[in-house]
Amino acid sequence: MPFGFYIIMAAQFFSALADNALLIAAIAALREMHAPASYEPLLKTSFTLSYVVLAAFVGAFADSMPKGRVMLISNSIKVFGCALMFFHVHPLFAYAIVGLGAAAYSPAKYGILTEYLPHRLLVVANGWIEGLTVGAIILGVVIGGLLIQPGIAAKLLAFDLPFIETGFDTAGEVAISVIILLYLIAALFNLYVPDTGVDHKPLKKNPLYLLHEFNHCLSLLWRDRLGQISLAVTTLFWGAGATLQFIVIKWSEVALGLDLSKSSMLQGVVAFGVAGGAIVAARFITLRKSLKVIPLGIAMGIVVLVMNFVRDIWLAIPLLILIGGLSGFFVVPMNALLQHRGHILMGAGHSIAVQNFNENLSILIMTGLYYAMIRADLSIYWVLTLFGLFVSGLMYLIRQRHLANQRQNDDVIHLDDTTH
Repeated sequence: MPFGFYIIMAAQFFSALADNALLIAAIAALREMHAPASYEPLLKTSFTLSYVVLAAFVGAFADSMPKGRVMLISNSIKVFGCALMFFHVHPLFAYAIVGLGAAAYSPAKYGILTEYLPHRLLVVANGWIEGLTVGAIILGVVIGGLLIQPGIAAKLLAFDLPFIETGFDTAGEVAISVIILLYLIAALFNLYVPDTGVDHKPLKKNPLYLLHEFNHCLSLLWRDRLGQISLAVTTLFWGAGATLQFIVIKWSEVALGLDLSKSSMLQGVVAFGVAGGAIVAARFITLRKSLKVIPLGIAMGIVVLVMNFVRDIWLAIPLLILIGGLSGFFVVPMNALLQHRGHILMGAGHSIAVQNFNENLSILIMTGLYYAMIRADLSIYWVLTLFGLFVSGLMYLIRQRHLANQRQNDDVIHLDDTTH
């Protein structure tokens, strides 16, 4: 890989690290306010709303200037949203501002891969990016969990810089200041993201034109026989993954008797499995073989059902690693295929914006359903059962659609089968 790829990875790592640490800090802030438990999944809703509402505009914005500059601007918005929590703005609103920055950041961080690297390296590049992102999720939730622990927060509050008055008086303020520092490190790497030399499209000022263009790109990708399958799989995966974050926290509290700090560590265990699956997929799966991994999505939903019978943390850890591993192994090739088709059909930024729209609409719907089930006091075991059956059933239908497409015309044979 060229050196610039490692700069891109570092920028993505620290930005994702801060995002996930902030989620745990925001949940803790809601609990300090004695907000209803149903508000917690609404954090994810507020974060992803910008992805859906601004989908028609962020793709065009990402394609209008060098991707490194887009990442820097977007990261600055994240810093602002995080700082709002420092000044005791409601966590739902502050996290929504961070989501605004993330929505603009995403088309740039993934779009630059298709501009910077040859198609044959897209699967391995996605494997590294996803593996590193999941590493950031692991460390992010661990850091978030540590920062909200009273003992560690007390030690940080007791630490004084010579000749500098920090003004930190609470554990929450210390946590937010550490997370802001992580965003600033990401911004430093953004400054050195390479310019790929790709021509940039001037940003159209007419919002109706941008909406029309986005709608055209959306229908184009859903009509493409390979694009629709990869888009359907990733859409379901990210909606399920976001919901599983909250399910794991609730399940570990009910079934294992863990508090928020320890429950957040179990999120990291799932993410560790995803990282492992992503790295293995990057090593062995080519673009042509990418669609053969769909059955693992069916298996993941079935394995989730086993969580209903686990009451011991030492059984929970390998099970969650397995769930994460299956997830990582099938989503990385699907991401690479989707980026490949999108880059060919419409350009990197527009393609990622379409992908983000669908995936985050799925997150809104699935976390909304989870919110409704929690409000209705449905048992977490029923939630797990419905979740697992839903994921497996939908993955099965997607696979049947792919097989029907292949009977009409073999599009897979044209994909690159070069090993990495």
